Amino acid sequence: MKLRLVPILVSLCVSAAVLFGGWFIYRSVAMENPLLNIIHQTPGVEQVEMDLGNSEVNLRLKLKPDASLREIVSRLHKDGAPIIGTRKLNITVDNDSSAELDRWWSGMLFQVAQDMDKKTYADIPAALKSHESELPGLKTDTEMDEENVYIRLNAGNHSKFIILKRVPERMGVWPNEQVQ
Repeated sequence: MKLRLVPILVSLCVSAAVLFGGWFIYRSVAMENPLLNIIHQTPGVEQVEMDLGNSEVNLRLKLKPDASLREIVSRLHKDGAPIIGTRKLNITVDNDSSAELDRWWSGMLFQVAQDMDKKTYADIPAALKSHESELPGLKTDTEMDEENVYIRLNAGNHSKFIILKRVPERMGVWPNEQVQ
């Protein structure tokens, strides 16, 4: 029996194209597009870039200054749960900040970090509000859910969104330490 190389290669290429093409179409139509639609329909979202991996969903968001990051994350967890599944959701916000706003936030980091470390989350809004007058036109807003503390800073035409994990990621044993 003599095998003909050309028909075998053609059928192999066609099979691969159908298989991988079908996978990419399924991924786009059944997963990426519905999740993008959920995000685009959420109030406050201007732009979104998404990378849907096997173990992670990476989102890069551009938000309107009055957006509620807590509501956006909540909607993603609620409406996007069938698509996200067990994947880890990573959100990065492209901030439209200014040097003055960044400098003000840098000055507040120690107080906020201390409140986060002590788990006195209720002190964070008061601390931010008490220092609002240090930057003319600054408005602060703080929200919280079971996983994160969300901070929104608006100063004039500039805004900054911060997500702080309530339960920090656990670090393993340092490479140079031995477990006893």
